[in-house]
Amino acid sequence: MSEIFGISFNHDSSFCAFKNGKIKFFSKEERFSKQKRDTNPIYAMFAYETDSKNIEVAFSSPTLRNGVAESYFNVVKKKHNVVSFTEYSDQHHLIHANLAFYNSGFNEALVFVIDRNGSVYFDSCRESETVFIASYPNNFKTIYKNFWVEKNSAHEGIDNYRKENPDCDVNGRSMFSIIKVYESATSLIKQHPLENGKVMGLSAYGNKNLPYHNLFIDKITPNDYYFGHAQIKDMRASISKDLHDLAVDEVPKDRYQVYADYAWQVQKQTQEAVAELINRYTQKTGIKNVCITGGYGLNVVANYHYITQFPDINFFFEPLADDSGNSIGAAMKMYRDKTFDMTINKLEHTFFSGLSYDIRGIQGDKVTVADVAYLLASGKSVAVYNGLSEAGPRALGNRSILFDPRDPDAKYKVNQIKKREWYRPFAGMVLEDDAKLYFNMGKVDKSEFMTISFPVTEKGKSLVPGVVHVDDTCRIQTINNNNPVMFDLLSEFKNITGLGVLLNTSFNLAGKPLVETPSDAFDTLKNSTLDYVWFPETSKIVSRNSII
Repeated sequence: MSEIFGISFNHDSSFCAFKNGKIKFFSKEERFSKQKRDTNPIYAMFAYETDSKNIEVAFSSPTLRNGVAESYFNVVKKKHNVVSFTEYSDQHHLIHANLAFYNSGFNEALVFVIDRNGSVYFDSCRESETVFIASYPNNFKTIYKNFWVEKNSAHEGIDNYRKENPDCDVNGRSMFSIIKVYESATSLIKQHPLENGKVMGLSAYGNKNLPYHNLFIDKITPNDYYFGHAQIKDMRASISKDLHDLAVDEVPKDRYQVYADYAWQVQKQTQEAVAELINRYTQKTGIKNVCITGGYGLNVVANYHYITQFPDINFFFEPLADDSGNSIGAAMKMYRDKTFDMTINKLEHTFFSGLSYDIRGIQGDKVTVADVAYLLASGKSVAVYNGLSEAGPRALGNRSILFDPRDPDAKYKVNQIKKREWYRPFAGMVLEDDAKLYFNMGKVDKSEFMTISFPVTEKGKSLVPGVVHVDDTCRIQTINNNNPVMFDLLSEFKNITGLGVLLNTSFNLAGKPLVETPSDAFDTLKNSTLDYVWFPETSKIVSRNSII
């Protein structure tokens, strides 16, 4: 089998090399270019070296754009012997679904793609939600498709699609999608429409008992009456017509309630809309394995809602659910379509991003894991730089900033380091065997990719207040000895403090990508109040005081 180059163009662009069913290389472009959500994965592509004689290219983008795919084809073939070039830009949701299903470990599943802007249909519609039945080796049957509509003329195209796909429930009744409803709260605080995670954090401050109008015509179709469009951060975004005049650049601490209340409403109503889809199609098909992907798949609050609403369903929440994983999804689709490989390769970790760098020459103090645990227990902030970085948006221990969760002011102190908004919460990293002491996880035994936010137990509220959000929840990452560095660190921290929990956030500053190189790590150390960077591979630690 030839080596496959997966290329994902547009926001959160990425490149991967894939061979014999395995990832050989992956990176988002932003890790090299330092431009958040960079659209052109050129640096990432040229960072990879291969001696393969035959290269097949799988190109993915949310939209077909004249000349873009051809330009990448011309660039790749100048350096490599390209034997085929396939464009999947008219199958955006299918590419999302391929990634989630093949990573899930399920042999059959329903895949729910909840996305902002999928592929363009009929020149005037975009995919917004799609449900697939997926099975090996490469079977993806579309059973539900919802479009958001740009023009009234789209209805003829939708009717034709419905006739051509009689086994698929087809909907196209609104100019807005589930995510565009969510985006209206992001626009209200004048954030980029792709920064919906900020609304998720703010929603916890909302009044849960406030009566509010229904944002949906029915349970899953947005009501156009309440929404308009605005230009936010160089992007056309949806916004609430009722609240348009209240839009602010920063959420004020002394009058945040109106923004938090609306954030809670879009959180509540959109997660209920997705749950309605899950209920409908699990009931209809009898399939109890469910994958959640597309940008909304990163909504950890909604993910908890699903597992509580559907205790008999087995969920997989794709950790690369946004477009950053679509280079891998495109490569996976090409590979399975060509080989009909029946092998199940469940995703075990996300530590496969970027390059390895020689850190042997870095000067610093020699430390043991116990020394680092003692620093953390003494109130110091420690960033970790270890091996390859995490793929996806969650820092899981190789590029993390860690802090003592016993400190009730931890959120304030780490937000000062990160230079980010006051209302945003931090995650907890916890020993898997201890997790249920601090977090109400129900039937869930582990959450290794930090894709679910759980209620905190009374014991947790008392002992680890630094990772408890205002609504008494915490997004967590469970750790076992498959992650030996973090397992040993948490074990040592527990030896000192009695608690196998640490605050974990990504090693970057607000608006910047996750650090990739040692130089990035030191730049972050210099330009923040972070105390230390730890290099576990060489047992060295570097303090901020030693480099400023």
